Amino acid sequence: MTDLTVHLGDITRFPADAIVNAANPSLLGGGGVDGAIHRAAGPQLLAACRSLGGARVGEAKSTAAFGIATARMIIHTVGPVYREHEPHRAAELLADCYRHSLDLAEGMTSIAFPAISTGAYGYPAQAAAGVAVGAIRQWMTAHPSTSLRTITLVAHSAADERVLRDALAR
Repeated sequence: MTDLTVHLGDITRFPADAIVNAANPSLLGGGGVDGAIHRAAGPQLLAACRSLGGARVGEAKSTAAFGIATARMIIHTVGPVYREHEPHRAAELLADCYRHSLDLAEGMTSIAFPAISTGAYGYPAQAAAGVAVGAIRQWMTAHPSTSLRTITLVAHSAADERVLRDALAR
């Protein structure tokens, strides 16, 4: 049985086998969660990401966690810029981020997600939370024998935590 939970805190310090990075298409670092993960992991992460050749929206790729002692793996996924897509297409692409990240985490026992696309990429937090919870639940149903025991949505603020908890309660 896999538990889906919400936690308020810093994803770079959250204890999970895999943490997810809300990356930009280059995978070479940026602002928000992406910048925080790159700073915490150290320069080895940048070198590893250079070898990945970037990623498309909805895609996920993985690296070691390097300087992030609480994780073994970083999964880098590129969320949609909300205003660049029709709402239905943006939701499909965002759901792909969660599904592909979960696929890469198979074999691990825990994974932690930030709120993908809700910062600079402009995805409305409530809608993004609904997509995240829906995609994760759908993936869990399709993978009943997954190795993952805990899937955590890590909120950076109390407001984000409330939005995620509301989505989880629906």
